[in-house]
Amino acid sequence: MEVVENSKNREILPEKKRGGWRAVTFILGNETLERVATMGISANFMAYFTKVFHMELVEASVVYNLWSGFTNLAPLLGAIISDAYIGRFKTIAYASFFTLLGLMTVTLTAWLPQLHPPPCNIHQPDSCNGPNKLQFGILLLGLGFLSIGSGGIRPCSIPFGTDQFDQRTEQGLIGMESFFNWYYLTFSLVLIITHTVLIYIQDNISWVLGFSIPAGFMACALVLFFVGMRFYVYVKPEGSVFSGIARVIVAASKKRNLEISAGVDDGTVQYYDPPVKPGVLSKLPLTNQFKFLDKAAVIAEGDLRSDGIPANKWRLCSVQDVEEVKCLIRIVPVWSAGIICIVAMTAQTTFIIPQATKMDRHMGPHFEIPPGSVSVITFITISIWLPIYDRILIPSLWRIHKFRFTLLQRMGIGIVFGILSTFTAGFVETVRRTRASESAQMSVFWLALQLILMGLSESFNFIGQIEFFNTQFPEHMRSIANSLFPLSFGASNYLSSLLVTTVHKLSGRKHQPGWLNNDLDRGKLDYFYYLIAGLGVVNLVYFWYCARSYRYKAGSQFEDLEEKQTLII
Repeated sequence: MEVVENSKNREILPEKKRGGWRAVTFILGNETLERVATMGISANFMAYFTKVFHMELVEASVVYNLWSGFTNLAPLLGAIISDAYIGRFKTIAYASFFTLLGLMTVTLTAWLPQLHPPPCNIHQPDSCNGPNKLQFGILLLGLGFLSIGSGGIRPCSIPFGTDQFDQRTEQGLIGMESFFNWYYLTFSLVLIITHTVLIYIQDNISWVLGFSIPAGFMACALVLFFVGMRFYVYVKPEGSVFSGIARVIVAASKKRNLEISAGVDDGTVQYYDPPVKPGVLSKLPLTNQFKFLDKAAVIAEGDLRSDGIPANKWRLCSVQDVEEVKCLIRIVPVWSAGIICIVAMTAQTTFIIPQATKMDRHMGPHFEIPPGSVSVITFITISIWLPIYDRILIPSLWRIHKFRFTLLQRMGIGIVFGILSTFTAGFVETVRRTRASESAQMSVFWLALQLILMGLSESFNFIGQIEFFNTQFPEHMRSIANSLFPLSFGASNYLSSLLVTTVHKLSGRKHQPGWLNNDLDRGKLDYFYYLIAGLGVVNLVYFWYCARSYRYKAGSQFEDLEEKQTLII
């Protein structure tokens, strides 16, 4: 049995003492506190931009979407750095310091009068001054630090947790599955807390206090993360995955004129198929998709040395290398289909706060719901639906009909719910604007149906995407896999920003307000929702086409389901 030496008390501890649930407890605790911190400060940014920095609605929306886009693109770079150079632990550690720095900087913009515009004159509300260059620059600096922090934490937190389980054992696989369930549960609880308690403090008590509390949570998260150091399993970086992808493409290109079809069935074609590396848990067999890449693994004259090692790694690759590249090619179209679904959520998240501000938010005679807290209905829906889905619906379907949703079916159902949610949002806004023209105010709970539908969309599509990327990517690419979901959000943020800017520019006329007017009662936000819902319908057709041609990774549990069940979308 391997041992490690504890430098503090010189005790010899068996290696099996590392990892497992003891290590995961620290990782989940750190992740939960970190998410309370970052989401607690970002959940109400639209209100902060408009109320404290006095930005116009469209301007605030563009800034928020551009920042969110950059924040969600950064995990791809963080994944590359983690997998190729410094490992997951160091990536999370460095990124956590940047996150704390970003939280402190944004808190300073609320605390110091020199770092935000002066309050508006209540007698002249149209004379509000926006931020100057210094104030806007400091705000962007804080947002940049937060983006760098997210870039390191988001792609590494789930893989670092799964590293703590030995996936070669049944106990390890059960522990990893339980880890995902706890991860989703804590995520939903964090969203409920941030969209109720913290937003209430920010809107009704103090922005400084509302931002300082998340900064304090982040400091606690850092301490907890380092306290668990002696229990973690550390997986060393294995080098850039992109160099392996490049080698397969170059090798296939060099052998593009090689004829292999005639010898495939008679055994005259030999493929380079050595044993996999110790860190790889599953060996991938050669598949029939993307046959042009197979040439990279064909052994030609002079490709192998006498000891069986490739003479030139840029001319001969293993079957495993070729199949891993095929996995990536298969995943990209499915990944791209998830972007429009997220655009539907992004649009509602952006404009639901201004909508709620225009509605009756009273719950009883003395309590008024903060506009930013309305979205908590979505997260409550997720936290209620997930246990029902996992513990009741899925076991019942399997027991009665031997049926289980594949990941692609789950994602497709989520896209449908997203379309329904956006159509509902457009209808509700039409009714709200009509009532407003009659000087009547609607209850904010009219927004509940679209938020419930959005919660169901997230439960099916978003969680389905996370599981899809984690199971369909090769094991040593899991950091890259976990960067794809934030990357979807980044692409959707930029697309949302483009849509908002384009619609605002084209819909407005000289004597006619645009759809996204700063005063929603004069605009036509419902038209914007219907536009996104229409894009969602087109995207559903595209997703159906991608799902039909997708083949699950060999050896995964969904490969057998695909053969037994007809794809339902």
